[in-house]
Amino acid sequence: MKIAVAMSGGVDSSAAAALLKEQGHELVGFTMQLWNQRRGISVDENGDSLPSRCCSLDDVYDARRVAEGLGFPFYVLNLEREFEESVVEPFVQSYLDGETPIPCVACNSRLKFASLDKMAVSLGCDKVATGHYARVEYDEEANRYRLFRGKNHWKDQSYFLWELTQDQLSRSYFPLGEMLKSEVRDIARDANLYTAEKQESQEICFVPDGKYAEFIDRYLDHENRSAEIPVAGEIVNILGETVGEHTGIHRYTIGQRRGLGIAREKPLYVVQIERAKNQIIVGEVNELESLEFTAKGVNWVAFDEPSGAVRADVKVRYRHEPAPATIFALPDFRARIIFDEPQRAITPGQATIFYNGEEVVGGGWIVRK
Repeated sequence: MKIAVAMSGGVDSSAAAALLKEQGHELVGFTMQLWNQRRGISVDENGDSLPSRCCSLDDVYDARRVAEGLGFPFYVLNLEREFEESVVEPFVQSYLDGETPIPCVACNSRLKFASLDKMAVSLGCDKVATGHYARVEYDEEANRYRLFRGKNHWKDQSYFLWELTQDQLSRSYFPLGEMLKSEVRDIARDANLYTAEKQESQEICFVPDGKYAEFIDRYLDHENRSAEIPVAGEIVNILGETVGEHTGIHRYTIGQRRGLGIAREKPLYVVQIERAKNQIIVGEVNELESLEFTAKGVNWVAFDEPSGAVRADVKVRYRHEPAPATIFALPDFRARIIFDEPQRAITPGQATIFYNGEEVVGGGWIVRK
């Protein structure tokens, strides 16, 4: 096959390319330039640029070096404007709204896959391959492409792919879906790839130090929107009594315990963020638990539309162990999810994924009650 390979400059995409090359496929490599590191936003308190191990200029260089070493053509797509509009700006706005976003889902489905898929089709490529730890299979009886978790559940990345359409899944190829990370490293070493020992990125690519609030402050200042930077306000308990002061709602997330500046016999946690009142609401650990929530932007992967209530194991964040629940489809691509047992820290802005065993049934975005 002729395959377009997404090259991030990391070991996973590099190993995927090496594996496909060894299998005899014709490859065309693409790297996406997403974030302009020269804008002076991703810097530390001294104004020095923060090192990034994802989507940086160094990663572009590493990806090119791998493609040249394996002997296939390589191109760079400049998507800086689209990345800011589709990923960065919604990320900032979500925090300003009192949510805790996960931008990597939108980046993967709405930007990376969408852009690369269009390019691949224009070049006559049969498939679009990435280094994701996930699996896609065609079900002839149902005439449908199905998405599954990666064999290594700890590295499984199906969580980031639930927005893919049937058309996109028909061209998606995940060579690493059946592999463990150690096997992937071995493939890279055997191919003498420059990226074989490269460390993984653990943070959002445009916030490499993980200090989201500081990034948001710099971003808004850079965009002449300093007036939108959240200001201090009250921390209240569930009875509405003031128990402290916060330093801006974008510095807090549901389930947070540390950094509240409140001394109590029993630990207090952030249980709700009220943007309209500029309040952080805190409570004890039992007040973090909830039986149900609503999701928007729901995409059903396993079928077009459920005919009734759907039983599934549901994740409410990336490292959450899927828990049994019943899902009720609602109008306008929404759904109501009711767990069998209460779950902790269900957070607006996060993605929720529905599983039937290994298969991704669908997913959506958690919204306020």
